[in-house]
Formats: sequence, structure tokens, C-alpha cells
Amino acid sequence: MDKNFQVVGIGNAIVDVLAKVDDDFIETHNLVKGTMNLIDAERALYLSGQIKDAAIRSGGSAGNTIAAMAGLGAKTAFFGKLADDEMGKQYFDDMNALGVHFPTKVIKEGEPTARSIIAITPDGERTMNTYLGACTEIGPEDMDEPVIRTSQVVYFEGYLWDPPRAKEALYDAAKIAHAEGGKVALTLSDVFCIERYREEFKELITSKTVDIVLANENELLSLYETDDFDKALDALLNDCSMAAVTRSEKGAIIIENGQIMKCEPFVIETVLDATGAGDMFAAGYLYGISNSLEMKEAGRLGCLLASKVIQVIGPRLEESLIEIARAEGFDL
Repeated sequence: MDKNFQVVGIGNAIVDVLAKVDDDFIETHNLVKGTMNLIDAERALYLSGQIKDAAIRSGGSAGNTIAAMAGLGAKTAFFGKLADDEMGKQYFDDMNALGVHFPTKVIKEGEPTARSIIAITPDGERTMNTYLGACTEIGPEDMDEPVIRTSQVVYFEGYLWDPPRAKEALYDAAKIAHAEGGKVALTLSDVFCIERYREEFKELITSKTVDIVLANENELLSLYETDDFDKALDALLNDCSMAAVTRSEKGAIIIENGQIMKCEPFVIETVLDATGAGDMFAAGYLYGISNSLEMKEAGRLGCLLASKVIQVIGPRLEESLIEIARAEGFDL
């Protein structure tokens, strides 16, 4: 079957509320620096009242990746649950303006659109406090079968393992994709997420429900419960044929069919905000896979985009991603 889409992303459609804070803010409000914490509506309201001069951006891990891929010129789609409210409209309009196909029906009544209050400390680290809201309503009925059947890659975020009905939806999507020769990719998302679902994530990988794994170094160590990076990498190599592991200033490691390749990092001036670094890496890497780039080049493109986004506030870049890539020698 011909493929109409290079990648369809499935994730939490979240509006980000970004604010610069000092380290005292983290301690005062009992936050765990550098993690993503799920919060309820009351906590979301409270934290919103404690921050000043916040920037409002459309976000969510898989949503950021799909938006960036669209910016590179890829044909993409996104499944994510929104409410029929102002934030939901902003999110939909943002994705639509990028040319992302977004067929998921909105919720007319009930939970509002999700939002994540992101506290950014002076070192650029981000601490996310996420109220999932409408995201918890995503289910099998939201998996647009014709879109999945005509996508090269179905990509979903580990964060999506929290909503009760999402697991069934993701298994359904994987089954549909594999039936048509597509691949399924998973980003492990967060160490705390792995701690909640470690055995389930391992089962997804070893059962080949997931073909491609994306993680950062800390997530990989957590998945295999070790402090030894080489040991964790060997375990991943044994469990799957395709993977990418980001290592911050050390660049990234790419795995393909038993081969390990290292991608060198790009030089940066100042880290302002680490929000979205993994999402942007995933965009470059998945773009490379779906455009038949060599795996090392796919990882290099991911490293480039990640290096750019950590030098701005927020998870998305305003400048042309195509021009950024071409300036570094990529033929897009």
C-alpha cells in the first residue's frame, strides 16, 4: 500500500505554560527538578498562580516531534485529545498551520484541554507539572485506521501509557501498522514514567510490538536498572534492532541491526531551556528514517535540531528548520 504519511504521532495534546524561575521556587513548591509530575486541576491552578510572565505554547512530546517534522517538510499526522475550549482551539490551529493532519474529534463536555506548567531554572533544566485533562479520554475510537495504514511510522510517547484507555488504543495502532508493513516507534519519555511501567515497556520492546526505541541516557539506565551505560546499551542492542539514545553534550548513539554508531554533538553557545530537546531529536531521527537517510545521518539531524531548541525558550523553533538543516549540509 502507498504511504500518504511519513509519521503519525500519538500523544498527549498539551498546551505548555513556560516560566523562568529560580532554584528556590523548585524547593518551595516541593518539586523534583528535571522531572515530569502529573498533577490534578487544583494543583495546576495553584502553580499557575505562583508564576509570572509565562509564555503559552502548544506542546506535548509527540506533538512537538510531529510539528518539527512538518517544519522539515515531512507529511505528518497527529492523534491527540483536545477539549472544545480556547486552549484546544489554539492547539489545533497551531498544528493545522504547520500542515499537520489532525483528525481527532474534540470533547464537547467534561475535562478541559491539558496544560503543563514548566518551571525553567537558570541552568536550563525544566521541571514539568502536567494536568492531563482531556488527554485521559483518548481511546481506540480515536485511532484513524486509514491514516495508520498509510503511515510509514507510528510514533507514540511513553507518557501516553498513563491514561486508562490509551494502552488499548496503542496496541490497536501497532497491530494495524504492522499489518501494512509499517514500523512502530516509542519514546520512553521520562525516568518516573519508566519506573511506573518498566516491565510493560520491556514487554513492548521484546515482543516486537515496538520496532524503534528512543531514549536519553538516564531513561536507558532506568529501563535496565543499572548505572553502567555500556551494560544498558548491550541490553538494548539485544532487545531491539533500531534505537537512538541521546547523551546531552556527548551526542547520541544510534543502533541499527546490531551496529552501534556515535553521533557527535553540535557546539552551542548557551543552554536556555532543555524543554523539547528529546522531541526535536526524535523529529530529526524519524525524518531521516522515513526519508531513507543513513542511520548516522538521521541521528546527526536529530542532534542538530536538539542543539538549536535548547538555545531558545520553549519546545519549538520559530526559524525555518529546512534552512537550519541545509546550513549544516543536509539535502532537504
